[in-house]
Amino acid sequence: EERRRLNETAKKRIAQACAGAIPDGASVFLNIGTTTEAVARALLGHRRLMVVTNNLNAAEILSASPECEITLTGGRLRSEDGGLVGPLAARSVDQFRFDVAVLGCSALDAGGDLLDFDPQEVMVSQSALHRARRRLVVADRSKLRRPAPIRICSLAEIDALYTDAPLPEALAAQCDGWDTAIVPPDPA
Repeated sequence: EERRRLNETAKKRIAQACAGAIPDGASVFLNIGTTTEAVARALLGHRRLMVVTNNLNAAEILSASPECEITLTGGRLRSEDGGLVGPLAARSVDQFRFDVAVLGCSALDAGGDLLDFDPQEVMVSQSALHRARRRLVVADRSKLRRPAPIRICSLAEIDALYTDAPLPEALAAQCDGWDTAIVPPDPA
């Protein structure tokens, strides 16, 4: 709950921008994280979605929509956040071809690497990256200021980044020419 409340308004705005890039009728992968849970909420108005996720919370959110077919990956349950991780989850993801993968991360370092803390979780995210036609990353400003030890991928492997703060110059240069969305702060 504490992570969910951290930057809650920013996550909601990031999620709305990301969901706006996902068409009705798409096959979508959502990974673990509170920002991807916000994306799940923002997708509730979409029609005919097929969503595969290793995020129990996102699946529960999307279960409110009769327009969404939901598949859970299986895998080892991480009780602290409702994440399904490990080789079984990764093999499950490998059975699909997604129109869009929406990935959150724990950190985005100055060199342009998306990072996380759990190798079992990273394995699933990497599988989704390889099985998606478009790869969207959602990361609030706090991800730009923290370290994490395990590399998911580089920005070069991503199609769009949705965040709520201007990127440092070195990161912005890596995103030049593709669909980077800096969601403006809440006008309130």
